[in-house]
Amino acid sequence: MTRGLNKVLIIGRVGRDPEMRYTPTGRPVTTFSVGATRTWTTADGERRSETEWFNVVAWSNLAEICKQYLVKDRQVYIEGRLQTRHWEDQEGNKHTATEIVASEMIMLDDRRDLVNPAQELEEDDEALFT
Repeated sequence: MTRGLNKVLIIGRVGRDPEMRYTPTGRPVTTFSVGATRTWTTADGERRSETEWFNVVAWSNLAEICKQYLVKDRQVYIEGRLQTRHWEDQEGNKHTATEIVASEMIMLDDRRDLVNPAQELEEDDEALFT
C-alpha cells in the first residue's frame, strides 16, 4: 500500500485580521491570509522579491486561539495540509479555492514588539524604581 503526504509549512505575515464564525453545529472556524516573501538575485545581480499569499483555515480550539492572538502584520508559522474546495454559487457559477487547513500555529514576533508603547514606558519607569 502506498502512503501519501500532504503537509505544508509556511512562515510569513498575517495579511488581514482573522475572521471567526461558527458552523451550524457551533464549531468555530477562523480564516485569515498569510503572505510569505521569497527573495533572490537575478543573473544580472538584481535583487528581487515576491510575496505569495495563502488562505488559512483553522478549526475548533486553534480557531479561537488564532482569532484571539493574531492580527494583521504579525509574523507567524503555520503548519497544516492543503485542501481544495469546489462549490457552485446561486447563479450556477463554479468556484474553486485552495487553502491551508492549519493544525499548528506559532507566533514568531518578539513579545516586546507587541507591547503598547505607553505600557512599555510604564514598565520601564517601574524598573527604574525597583
